[in-house]
Amino acid sequence: MAIQGKPPSLFCHQFQCSLYSPTASKSLLFGGSFQSRAQHLCRKPLRLSCSRSNANEPQDDYLIDAPVSAGDGFSFSGGKYSDEANPSDEWFKRGKYVKAHPVGGTGEKAKDPIFGLTMGAGSQASGDVFRWFCVESGNADNHTVILIHGFPSQAYSYRKVLPVLSKNYRAIAFDWLGFGFSDKPQPRYGFDYSLGEYVSALESFVNEVAPNKVSLVVQGYFSPVVVKYASKHQEKLNDLILLNPPLTAKHANLPSTLSIFSNFLLGEIFSQDPLRASDKALTSCGPYAMKEDDAMVYRRPYLTSGSSGFALNAISRAMKKELKAYVEEMKVILMDKSWKVQTTVCWGQRDRWLSYDQVEDLCESSNHKLIELPMAGHHVQEDCGEEIGGIISGVISRRILR
Repeated sequence: MAIQGKPPSLFCHQFQCSLYSPTASKSLLFGGSFQSRAQHLCRKPLRLSCSRSNANEPQDDYLIDAPVSAGDGFSFSGGKYSDEANPSDEWFKRGKYVKAHPVGGTGEKAKDPIFGLTMGAGSQASGDVFRWFCVESGNADNHTVILIHGFPSQAYSYRKVLPVLSKNYRAIAFDWLGFGFSDKPQPRYGFDYSLGEYVSALESFVNEVAPNKVSLVVQGYFSPVVVKYASKHQEKLNDLILLNPPLTAKHANLPSTLSIFSNFLLGEIFSQDPLRASDKALTSCGPYAMKEDDAMVYRRPYLTSGSSGFALNAISRAMKKELKAYVEEMKVILMDKSWKVQTTVCWGQRDRWLSYDQVEDLCESSNHKLIELPMAGHHVQEDCGEEIGGIISGVISRRILR
């Protein structure tokens, strides 16, 4: 599905030019005279090799080949936005960092798996404890609702849900390690991105931000991780809300859009491509039509550092290897008589990745509430954020009042 926005114009420096641009048209990249076309589209020279340039809309400019100081020193695209204000900066200003989960490994400096070069700061573990980026809304004295994004995504996906929940609750949306603005250590240098590590990391984060009982909301392929955590800490949960989780055996295989990131060598390359890693992954699984401003937020991690791509590659391989067992275990947990957590499944019926087949039967046999959302796809919170915010608020309030 196409991104909503105007195609960029490009400026090419006579000495050096990167042909990699998340918004460059195929006509520029794969045919025709790049130099003559670039000269025709040019409005004014910029200080970097290539730049999206539009004299009428300077706020939309961003840079492709940023200096090393702007990134981590290793990125296929380089990348930083222009110095003008942009949606990603505004989102970052709303958040804060929370330190949780000890850093593992030997403390050795991380190196990239392709060339063996020492990675920049973005790929190194930060001190002894990881930093998690989160955005919090609402009164801190109210019941805490933790919003957990899917794979691959960011806390930004809950931007329309947070204002709804903040009216009555303390709502927290965070970026998983390896995603968004959270730490993204190079695999094997502090965090290996296995599903087991994510379970223990989630425990550390929840304990850090919420000493009392919480409600957990999780979307997509990270649902098995959250359910496994919840099975060990049922006393901690007020309730659990699952948004299009992989519940059946048919759901245990990643779609080709995501599994391609786990391929040998090809995965390392494609995971560095913002079009594949963010745009395509978010728009190919449902009706979501991404606006340009939102696309820029999702692309930013992949434009500013190679660490995001290497993390995506690592978690894709872990998912491909471990997802089946985790889905099977999640199904057993949710249907077991010892499961005491009030559970609700919200299902966007226009999900192109996960089939609705058997979902209704499973929820009925396990006495879990099922809420169908006819107009939503896999990323429910993107397609109907305010509606899902109201549903979450209603489910939690009924539980609290009992």
